[in-house]
Amino acid sequence: MNKAPKRSREAAEALAIQALNFLATEPQRLSRFLALSGLGPESIRAAAAESGFLAGVLAHLGEDESLLVAFAAEAGVKPAEVDLARRTLAGGNWEREMP
Repeated sequence: MNKAPKRSREAAEALAIQALNFLATEPQRLSRFLALSGLGPESIRAAAAESGFLAGVLAHLGEDESLLVAFAAEAGVKPAEVDLARRTLAGGNWEREMP
């Protein structure tokens, strides 16, 4: 049984930082991210130091297919790698137990 390849935490963080820079290069992208995350421009730096922030950046990309595809193309990665990085930063896969 083959398992999905693992992504190192460092590589996942680097991809997430690249994703944040991707969002920041276009004011509309950044404004939408800030609005949906509840952050203000003045608080983004402090939020970036919080656990889970980088995973949240990647999750934001994953919620908008056109944004995800555009970022993946610019970063030279497959869209699935973005989700793999998100899962790495979030602590892996979470599955709810069903009764």
